[in-house]
Amino acid sequence: MDDVLLTVINPNTTESMTATIGKAAAAVASPGTTVRAVTPAMGPASIESHYDEALSVPGMLAEIAAGERAGSDGYVIACFGDPGLDAARELARGPVVGIAEAAMRTASYLGRGFSVVTTLGRTIGRAQDLAEHYGAARACRGIRACEIPVLELETDPAARDRITEECRRAVAEDGSDAVVLGCAGMADLCAHISAAVGVPVVDGVAAAVRTVESLVALGLRTGDRGEFATPPAKAYTGMLSEFQIR
Repeated sequence: MDDVLLTVINPNTTESMTATIGKAAAAVASPGTTVRAVTPAMGPASIESHYDEALSVPGMLAEIAAGERAGSDGYVIACFGDPGLDAARELARGPVVGIAEAAMRTASYLGRGFSVVTTLGRTIGRAQDLAEHYGAARACRGIRACEIPVLELETDPAARDRITEECRRAVAEDGSDAVVLGCAGMADLCAHISAAVGVPVVDGVAAAVRTVESLVALGLRTGDRGEFATPPAKAYTGMLSEFQIR
């Protein structure tokens, strides 16, 4: 495969989390792939609600536009809600993959069913919607929350143990063959949890990186007929004026 420039976007604005995500992405990237992990200039510090997710999208799309100018070959959206994924696919020349989509599809290859272990209970509904949207609802045996706020993944010394215990319960109680980590901020916990619980544990950042690389190697990108064509040019006003398609 020729040299590839892969842009990994953390849709929240917490730089330390971007660093964790970038490290996880680089660890699985192929030789010749340059990982460019970026943080939007605007948006929420973490994404834990529909409101957060909606307000994360403009900053994320600005990073897609910047990636296009930089010659990026493909993109990973590193938030488990996959915010703005369809809009990003309208803008990008190369493939765009969200970590929830990549993780769920990858986990479905590993056995009869999987569980998702995420941060807050209020995000369970969004994960359920995504599993259905991606055709993974039949394989998804449970979605569980640790009730750890996203930013506390970096600061709570008990976070790793609590997540690991919830993964153990998922395997025992849901009868799952694999576990999906439901937050990009958990990317650095994957190997530890897999060793502890004894089943494959899927980190969406890693799964998305390898998925994008495969699509790029195959010369594939999002089709641009109909729904995913470049958005029609029109005026945008106020703070959104810079997002106008010309």
